[in-house]
Amino acid sequence: MTVGELFLESLSSGVITPGELNWITAQQPRFSRVEEATALRLGRLLDQGAIQLGCRLPAANTRFTIA
Repeated sequence: MTVGELFLESLSSGVITPGELNWITAQQPRFSRVEEATALRLGRLLDQGAIQLGCRLPAANTRFTIA
């Protein structure tokens, strides 16, 4: 996983997990400038409420039939 992938996943789902936040903080010393900027943007989105801390539910494979 990269910071960019995590950012896009969190942005599209609106959720970041505690494990993902832990990963970001553990990897922080190794980030490039671009990754640092991405992590900061992710933090701002959390502060604004655009992304919530929680868990992602897997997409269900459901079929809808029209009678």
